[in-house]
Amino acid sequence: MVKQNAYDKPVSLKNIMAFAVPTIAMSVFMSFYTMVDGLFVSNLIGTDALSAINLTAPVIQLVTAVSTMLATGGSAVIMKKMGEQKPQEAREDFTFLILVNVIVGLVMCLLGYMAMDHVFSSTGLSADVLGYCTEYLSRYLLFTIPILLMNNFTLYMIASEKAALSLICSVAGGVLNIILDYVLIAVFHMGIGGAAIATGLGYSVTAIVGVFVFSRKKNLLHFTKPFFRFRVLANAAANGCSEMAAALVTGIITMMFNWTMLRYVGEDGVAAVTIIMYVLMFASSLYTGYSYGVAPMISYYCGAENHVKLKKLISISLKVIAIISVTTVIMSFMATKSLVGVFTHPDNPVYTLAVTGNHICTSALFFIGFNIFASGMFTALSNGVVSAVLAFSRSFVFMLITMLTLPAVMGVNGIWLATPAAELMALALSAFMFIKYRKQYHYQ
Repeated sequence: MVKQNAYDKPVSLKNIMAFAVPTIAMSVFMSFYTMVDGLFVSNLIGTDALSAINLTAPVIQLVTAVSTMLATGGSAVIMKKMGEQKPQEAREDFTFLILVNVIVGLVMCLLGYMAMDHVFSSTGLSADVLGYCTEYLSRYLLFTIPILLMNNFTLYMIASEKAALSLICSVAGGVLNIILDYVLIAVFHMGIGGAAIATGLGYSVTAIVGVFVFSRKKNLLHFTKPFFRFRVLANAAANGCSEMAAALVTGIITMMFNWTMLRYVGEDGVAAVTIIMYVLMFASSLYTGYSYGVAPMISYYCGAENHVKLKKLISISLKVIAIISVTTVIMSFMATKSLVGVFTHPDNPVYTLAVTGNHICTSALFFIGFNIFASGMFTALSNGVVSAVLAFSRSFVFMLITMLTLPAVMGVNGIWLATPAAELMALALSAFMFIKYRKQYHYQ
């Protein structure tokens, strides 16, 4: 009996969640990597070290930006070719793009070490925080290539109908990260550098497994003789540029948050921002995971011109996002003190700042899910331009506007309110684009 292609099954909540649940869990565990570092660092080393993790985030997000661009953009291009019944060409492109990731990872690693001292030397940080920044980033950069491969293999496993394996890899990586964080920091006293190594080794699990998985010829996608097509690389970059833009501008906005907090509160403010970002990142990972999970389905139905299935898929997805949004807002607001208490004690000034900030920032979760899904949907539809406009406006333009205006008027509370205000503005733009292109793609 021939196994039915997962993309040929009816579009139902059950079949959609078969794709999405593993990627949601995977995304949650990926966000957990960073959170676990913060948890161990803040409790075993101190909030100065926690501030350092956030201060190095813009550099780390540059690595994430490139890998996300190649992964999401490449997946859209390759799965569209699968939908067009061009499997061999898709596999050649897949192998070629993986090789590109390896080369890019090596270049980024070398550039990172060359620029690292210059990045932090002019920030005016205390000697302790500056030392933590250098130590953490120098260890993290060692894993640049595995990080790029991890992001790519995660999506390609999903596209190859191996979402469960992707989930297993993410869980295994998360567990390994937790164990190594404790062992390297608490037992071997390797400090914040140990936290970076633990994270890198956790990421490497998916990279190593992916190499073996995609070496097997029986998989839907597998390594073959690569064929250089500049157009494929250009299309992958164009389709994934929105996700890259989102990661890049997140780094820029993170720097703005840090500088603004240093101005109004000091290094305690940076630590509080770090805790709030962990909470928002953890909740946002639910939306990101769902969008990643359904992206191959959107690309496949678009390539196959199956408008009926595409319309139903988008309709169900919007309802799922709405349910997740309401649930995360309620849970985040109710559990604020418990969430913050995991990272710092009530007698620490950081605690009060973070509790107040989370109460205000939680409202952003009403809007974030729809904005993430809209950008991911247009990427999957191979409309990288619209996706880039949405991502860039949401993550940079609107955040820049709110960060420049609200703190000047409201002080520290204006910093916390900047994110919900920017997400609300982004939601209006997402709705406009969704309505504008509905007839072109027949998703409504």
